[in-house]
Amino acid sequence: MSAKTLDPTRAAAPKAAHRPGRPRTAHRPVRAHPRRRPDWLGGLGAAVWLVIVAVPLYYVLASSLREKSDYLDAGPLSVPHRVVLSNYRTVLDSGFAGYLWNSILVTVCTVALVLALALPAAYAIVRSRSRFVSAGFSVMLMGLAIPAQATIVPVYLLITRLHTYDTLTAIVLPTAAFSLPMAILVLTSTLRDIPGELYEAMTVDGANAAHVLRSLVLPLTRPGLVTVGVYTALGAWNGFIFPLVLTQSDARRTVTLGLWNYQGQQGGINVPATMAAVVLSLLPLLAAYLFGRRHLLSGLTAGFGT
Repeated sequence: MSAKTLDPTRAAAPKAAHRPGRPRTAHRPVRAHPRRRPDWLGGLGAAVWLVIVAVPLYYVLASSLREKSDYLDAGPLSVPHRVVLSNYRTVLDSGFAGYLWNSILVTVCTVALVLALALPAAYAIVRSRSRFVSAGFSVMLMGLAIPAQATIVPVYLLITRLHTYDTLTAIVLPTAAFSLPMAILVLTSTLRDIPGELYEAMTVDGANAAHVLRSLVLPLTRPGLVTVGVYTALGAWNGFIFPLVLTQSDARRTVTLGLWNYQGQQGGINVPATMAAVVLSLLPLLAAYLFGRRHLLSGLTAGFGT
């Protein structure tokens, strides 16, 4: 007899049965993911951009917290020897708080007016099949190509005919008018992302246009509304040409015009106080950005991925 028959261990060990459906594969060593090479060029560009952005901000903030003698002796980019808040007190005592309040009123009223007009207009453009509405939308978009400086004389004549010269209303109306084209464009792109089945379902349930706008469109267009609100607020807060031409009294000045006037009063000598006024004018913009930063990107890119 052979050795295979006499060996009990070989006889007792059954052969591994081949399972159908599972091909025999050889065990391959798992390769580690290749290490990504560092992007030195991108890092260098980011560092350069950080310096470009951070140095002016540091200059404004550091200059506002130092005394005038310290600024003249140590230089503009040096660290303040002693942090003081007297510059902010000087700015607020000079009437700059009134300029801030006027800008807040103008910004809030402009944003409210733009949102109240842009959302129904965008809803009508998306849902209507009329050629008249499409033509009106095309004419509205032409406003993006017309700068405000080119229309300042007709706007001045209209404001004087309406007897609103030297009022905050004279600033709100043209600012809202020039903000509407971009607002309607962004909201139209946002509304086109809403599936048409949702509109049809609410229409079948008996909902009218006002109910659809309130219950469906308003909640789903929140990123676009926040984007339009922040964009309009920035334009209204930084506006200079309309307050300069359409107002005259010191009680109707906004932040931009008040900052320009305050710098002229200082004669370019009290730089720390001027930088304190700049910091005060930047705080509302920073608050608006922090409020809407999560929705800005989604609102601006809505409708461009389809």
